[in-house]
Amino acid sequence: MKIKIKLFLGLGILFTMITLLTILSTIFVNRLSADTKNILVANYNTIDYSRKMLIALNNDLTDPANAATFYENLAKQQANVTEPGEQELTMQLTQHYKQLLQNFADGGLQKALHKDVTDIMLLNMEAIQRKSNVAEKTVDNAFVWIGITGGICFLIAFTLLINLPGNVADPIKELTESIQEIAAQNYSRRVHFDKQNEFGDLARAFNTMAKKLEEYKASNLEKLMIEKKRIETLINNMTDPVIGLDEQKNILFMNNVALQITGLQNTDTLGKPAQDIAVRNDLVRSLIQDLFSSEQLPHTAPVKIFADNKESYFEKEIIPINIVPTGETAEKLIGNVIMLRNVTPYKELDFAKTNFIATVSHELKTPISAIKMSVQLLENKQVGLLNEEQQSLLESIKDDASRLLKITGELLNMTQVESGSIQLSVMPGEPAEIIGYAVNANKTAADAKHIKLDVSVPADAKKVLADTEKTAWVLNNLISNAIRYSYEYATIFINVTQEGSTTKFVVKDSGQGIPPQYVHKIFDRYFKVPGSKKEGTGLGLSISKEFIEAQGGHLAVESDLGSGSTFTIVLQNVTA
Repeated sequence: MKIKIKLFLGLGILFTMITLLTILSTIFVNRLSADTKNILVANYNTIDYSRKMLIALNNDLTDPANAATFYENLAKQQANVTEPGEQELTMQLTQHYKQLLQNFADGGLQKALHKDVTDIMLLNMEAIQRKSNVAEKTVDNAFVWIGITGGICFLIAFTLLINLPGNVADPIKELTESIQEIAAQNYSRRVHFDKQNEFGDLARAFNTMAKKLEEYKASNLEKLMIEKKRIETLINNMTDPVIGLDEQKNILFMNNVALQITGLQNTDTLGKPAQDIAVRNDLVRSLIQDLFSSEQLPHTAPVKIFADNKESYFEKEIIPINIVPTGETAEKLIGNVIMLRNVTPYKELDFAKTNFIATVSHELKTPISAIKMSVQLLENKQVGLLNEEQQSLLESIKDDASRLLKITGELLNMTQVESGSIQLSVMPGEPAEIIGYAVNANKTAADAKHIKLDVSVPADAKKVLADTEKTAWVLNNLISNAIRYSYEYATIFINVTQEGSTTKFVVKDSGQGIPPQYVHKIFDRYFKVPGSKKEGTGLGLSISKEFIEAQGGHLAVESDLGSGSTFTIVLQNVTA
């Protein structure tokens, strides 16, 4: 029998019996309610009226109050006749009452009245007893029928409770376990349900699927091996080193170039934990160290490796291999690939470029300095007087020579940064002297735009560990930029503050500011804010950051577009 039919029959019968139980309960409760109401409304009221009439009769009906009470309850009794023979007794009571009203001295009438009331009470008490027996019988019948119906419901529900969960859950459990086996590529698993129901149909369909998967696996094994060989050949013929690891950091493969630069053999690496190999191989240790760090490490400089009979440079990239297994939703890491890209030709070109720039810049400084010296001689009136047009040309030559000298200085500084040969003389220095040099160097430019330089240095400012010349150059560059981007009659604030073991040099302007999307790029080499018409190489801030960080300090910027920018240099104090 189909499971659907079983469920329909079992639950349908249970629903029918519960409905029948509800109907029977309602019928018997209504009957009991009607019987009880009949007793209370009819017989109980008559007994109450009779009791009050007896009290009035015993208290002497000659009293107007007692007479009124008797008459009132007699009237109520006349309207509450419900039992056979009660009408005749009530009429007889009424007739005797009328006769007594005409002759209160007649003792026989009083006894007759007393007997009439007592007979009415006795009649209703017998009726109450009779109706009580009927109600008890109704209750007994209710207990019988409700008990029978409830027992049947209990048996049906108990049968369903014992059989239904097992009939449904057990096949599902077995099927789930079989599906998990299939997911684990155990295609030989089969499900055996002999019953002719939905689970039997599902078992036959599942077994058919498993059989086809088993055949598919067998037929594609050869293709998979061919594809594996093809991928291995491709990796081994790559010109860049490639190392593959599984999720347990065991080495899956190393191509020929990777084996060559590490000095290892395939037999020494395949299937071995990478950390075990790193213990005896410094290069492998440096390549895999990022895999064992929980923190996101910043981009590092190219790895320097002796390869191709020369010092070579490689950029390392670790590629995590994440997949979403079939039938699941969460990604799962199944390994990593370490790729080394040979950037030696680009490094050699970069070195050549740096040397060229350094040579050209150095060679240009001498003639440019000579031009500036010649301009200064021409400005001396003892050499000769110049007319207004000549003086204008001389000023233009002077500005261009200063700009060229600044550019060559920045280029020379950049070559020091790129070559890693920054020469520092870190010594204790006075913050006031460093700021004084930078402010004096920009005094003329500030006066030309009527800009006020507001300098604030605490008298008790501690000495800082810094290369005074390069730090002053950085401050000079920051103040020069602030003047360049500020409006006329503006104020530039330059102050020094102490915070713990550090000193902050702050340069704040109220110029046009930097657009938010470019704030994080202004320290990049050659970068200039798009749309800016100001002159410059785009190297000043990049070199400034390199100089400050080389001293163990920090250079940061905050800017609001339209409200100006604030540059902050943080240097360490001299410890006693």
